[in-house]
Amino acid sequence: MLCLLISAALGWLVCANAQASEVAVDVGHTLAASGAVSARGGREFDFNRVLATRVAAALGERTLSVRPINFDGRIASLEARPEQAAGADFFISIHHDSVRPEFLEEWRWQGALQTYSDRHRGFSLFVSRDNPDLATSLRCASAIGARLRRLGFVGATHHADSLTGQARPYADADNAVHYYDNLIVLYRTTLPTVLFEAGVIKHREEELALLDSDRQARMADGIATGIAACLFVSSAPAAP
Repeated sequence: MLCLLISAALGWLVCANAQASEVAVDVGHTLAASGAVSARGGREFDFNRVLATRVAAALGERTLSVRPINFDGRIASLEARPEQAAGADFFISIHHDSVRPEFLEEWRWQGALQTYSDRHRGFSLFVSRDNPDLATSLRCASAIGARLRRLGFVGATHHADSLTGQARPYADADNAVHYYDNLIVLYRTTLPTVLFEAGVIKHREEELALLDSDRQARMADGIATGIAACLFVSSAPAAP
């Protein structure tokens, strides 16, 4: 039986004891609107698709069915993502992070002018209080964050201190989980949903780490283990 202490602060211990069926795995952004640009000019969509492919494989190893969304990068709209996920047991959207424009500096990489920021790094997770199943969304986000921390990954801290009126307050500070209420992929859905930011691709050192295949595999394993522990569970108070 797989058990994880999700949050000491919240007192959640979850243990795998039943089968779940299907996880919708979404590749954030598209070929046409590829998201953030890394410190060395890479497209966020490409980072997202590589990690999402690894996550899908790791979920399959845990006997979870996977519903791929936007792996070809041609999805029609933001609204289409939760629509395509409808009927699954859980929905995770895979992304890589950037920073606020005022933190960016310029440098040259292979002769091209690029922007970077070495100020912030780390993974983060987001849920919406307007999601129809916030309790499961939060439990799964915390399970993912807890497992990643146990594997040595570090959570980002900069989202809780964002622009005035746009802060993403902590839902579970221990595990780098934040509320992001008005994000379409999180609230315009019929099932528990989490958006995952794997790390900050504007950070020059972290960008290279995020491209490392062994690290990608470990992160995917942590994400899949957290999801499995959440979906296979009955929750109970942690032992004192």
